[in-house]
Amino acid sequence: MQKPLLIVIAGPTAVGKTAVAIRLAQLLQTEIISADSRQCYQGMAIGTAQPNRAELAAVMHHFVASYSPEVSLNAADFERLSLGYLENIFAQKQTAIVCGGTGLYIKALCAGLDDMPAVDVQINATVLQDYEMLGVDWLREAIRQEDPLFYAQAATDNPARMLRALAFVRSVGKSILLFQIGQSKERPFRILKIGLELPRVVLYDRINQRVDLMMQEGLLDEVRALYPLHKLKNLNTVGYAELFAYLSGTTSLADAVDKIKQHSRNYAKRQLTWFKKDPAFHWFLADDAQLIDQIIALINR
Repeated sequence: MQKPLLIVIAGPTAVGKTAVAIRLAQLLQTEIISADSRQCYQGMAIGTAQPNRAELAAVMHHFVASYSPEVSLNAADFERLSLGYLENIFAQKQTAIVCGGTGLYIKALCAGLDDMPAVDVQINATVLQDYEMLGVDWLREAIRQEDPLFYAQAATDNPARMLRALAFVRSVGKSILLFQIGQSKERPFRILKIGLELPRVVLYDRINQRVDLMMQEGLLDEVRALYPLHKLKNLNTVGYAELFAYLSGTTSLADAVDKIKQHSRNYAKRQLTWFKKDPAFHWFLADDAQLIDQIIALINR
């Protein structure tokens, strides 16, 4: 008997992944797992572009608004949870869909993560505290001095990855890159990876428009409600960090919104860079009128 099929729908923010995944799930009569490291949190519906009520009613979604922002989840948690979701889905269906833009989460589900030594909890807390007080320039310089291998080869514009790398090297004494061997784990299902993209000008215009729409829908009120938790790592993310700065009185609202647009565009660029490195992806234009038919044809092949 042929193994069931996991269909990955990935791409940059605002490209239109959710609508495509929902349409495919309806045609295939299956369910969706969100591969977004922030959509899983409650109270963040607008800023993380969670599926709306109609979309959630149309198709069963997993890992959406499931946890408090005070719960710290990572790629290993997503791997474990998603494999459980898939076991249940595949017990009844031959296909399932994972949709999102968090590349590490998709990698964790499809190929597994490298076994890593544990990071010291106290060291991790100290690194986070120092970062909150001293900022990203301090973090980047600490990485340069203490983990030159990571500094030379990895993403020094990504605070979350730098925080993990610094806590790791201080705990283990070696660069995290030395433990990332990239050996794929065997999965009891087949995987088809589909990437959605748009011309850069079109994508950036979509991002700008979406940020404006989020503000109209009440993003500022959503962020204001979360302000008591603003120091949490889970809330140090695009759309929230910038408005926290406004609420703290360190920037204007107009500048904060401009920063959200800029940082969202930067994030989209990093997402595309990540996914384009994976030769298993089949790429489609997200605004192609025949997109769904093309994807179905690929699935059937």
